[in-house]
Amino acid sequence: MPEKEKINSHELMYNDTPMPFVIKTIEEVELLTGGITDLPHRHNYYTIIWSLQATGKHIIDFKEYPILPNDIFFVSPEQVHQVITNLGSTGFVILFTPEFLEKNSIRNDFISNLKLFQTSDETPPLQLNAPMTATLKTFADRMLEAFHNREEMYLETIGAYLKLFLIECNGHCSLFSGTNTQSVEVGKMLVKNFKIVVEKNYMKWHQVKEYADALNITPNYLNEVIRSSVNVTAKDFIQNRIILEAKRKLIFTDKNGKEIGFDLGFEDPSHFSKFFKSNTGMAMQEFKDSIVR
Repeated sequence: MPEKEKINSHELMYNDTPMPFVIKTIEEVELLTGGITDLPHRHNYYTIIWSLQATGKHIIDFKEYPILPNDIFFVSPEQVHQVITNLGSTGFVILFTPEFLEKNSIRNDFISNLKLFQTSDETPPLQLNAPMTATLKTFADRMLEAFHNREEMYLETIGAYLKLFLIECNGHCSLFSGTNTQSVEVGKMLVKNFKIVVEKNYMKWHQVKEYADALNITPNYLNEVIRSSVNVTAKDFIQNRIILEAKRKLIFTDKNGKEIGFDLGFEDPSHFSKFFKSNTGMAMQEFKDSIVR
């Protein structure tokens, strides 16, 4: 992303001006960057990248996804990502802070209740069909127009259209394919609560039983629901979150493997080294050397 767009006191910088919201076309991004290839980076604001006509690849938390026309990617704060598109791409880049939502009377739990932004799971793009594209482009065009015109209450206007944009996207994003409505709703709530508990405790709790106890269910039931919804066991989900944080710390801090292991609840450095290699197939230094910055 352009050098000017660094976060500052939880606000975006746009043309040296702090902003809680920024929207640009992909063409504008290419012009600002001079076509220089993006490097792995992370922000503490939300990012939406919509490729109207674009090809390339988007690497999110070290997993690579192809970019195809009419893909929309949703990137959460602190996720590591790298966007590589071919020149001549078209689309939109939308950036906003949590504070922007709050200032526009959008509830704090609005984003967390969406199925769009993940913190550590798979984050594939939402593929749009023609009717969805037409609806969402109207919202994006209105946000872009308001952002550039800067008329009275333009941020409130943008906030309204952003909420409509996200609600429309969320309506076409499904995590469950079951037909039993009650079972699906129970599963949704359990998965949501499990993810919240993992996010709060993965640095100290490594066992499925600890999470099952916190959720007042059995480990077997927790595994069954998590496997059916996200295609991995609860154990794998927990371990994947630990490994993801280890990778982030290896790339974005100066801590060594022993220090990172201790941060993540491993008292024995050799145990953590074996844990990392068994889950990634690489030693920590080997992984660090493989990431181009």
